[in-house]
Amino acid sequence: MNIPASSNRSDTFTTIQELKTIVNQFVAERDWERFHQPKNLAMSIAIEAAELMEHFQWTGTEAAPDSITDDSPVAQEIADVLAYTLRMAEVLGIDLSRALELKMVRNRLKYPLN
Repeated sequence: MNIPASSNRSDTFTTIQELKTIVNQFVAERDWERFHQPKNLAMSIAIEAAELMEHFQWTGTEAAPDSITDDSPVAQEIADVLAYTLRMAEVLGIDLSRALELKMVRNRLKYPLN
């Protein structure tokens, strides 16, 4: 199903806060906040990640197929993982930009250049 986007969003110009707002609005419109406890959101992230893995379960180590587009099933599963991750960060009050920056500092210490 090809659903037209409501805007011309792109990674280049869209902020994480704008993405959080999109997800939060969707959740609020459906009165789903009561279901969004950290445990439930963590489980949802894992479930959606497993659904993403299914698309590659019986493939070799080759690169992703050329048929992957912004509206493909693979992209939809990645978007689901992202949506739940954004929602969990919102519920827990985590600033994702800062959290990623701190994690990359730790990764550089853990995995130094040769």
